[in-house]
Amino acid sequence: MGLWESLLNWLRSLFFKQEMELSLIGLQNAGKTSLVNVIATGGYTEDMIPTVGFNMRKVTKGNVTIKLWDLGGQPRFRSMWERYCRAVSAIVYVVDAADPDNLTVSRGELHDLLSKASLNGIPLLVLGNKIDKPGALSKPELTEQMELRSITNREVCCYMISCKNSTNIDTVIDWLVKHSKSKN
Repeated sequence: MGLWESLLNWLRSLFFKQEMELSLIGLQNAGKTSLVNVIATGGYTEDMIPTVGFNMRKVTKGNVTIKLWDLGGQPRFRSMWERYCRAVSAIVYVVDAADPDNLTVSRGELHDLLSKASLNGIPLLVLGNKIDKPGALSKPELTEQMELRSITNREVCCYMISCKNSTNIDTVIDWLVKHSKSKN
């Protein structure tokens, strides 16, 4: 990045505050809370407590403030997902890429959620987490298993990540920042 571009970005940051609201959803134990912690603190904790209901956390990256809704993935909380996804800048759907037994359920929950008219057009970021584990799916395998190509009423992006090793977390943050909304 050139000096001129850096100066322009700095000037923009003085006048324009970027804000975004995200919902992190996915089945239990996919790594949603770990992702929030890695984005917020850069740290990873091995023994996370499952989210009961939801947690909200605000994180600032540069001139972007991100409000993260971390929603529980247990069956009893999935009916709440739509309510927390309605007015967000993007839906972040986390999948455990090393857990093939839950892919069918995960795909069904994702497609069921996206069929709700209130969520039309909201960008979707699918994250295949736990790629540090043996047997984790590749990006093409996850894309096929989750039937991401059949989703046509919104922007869809997919990255493979490891919260544990911070693999591709910067790429995820860059994508999120690009999807933030400008607030004067």
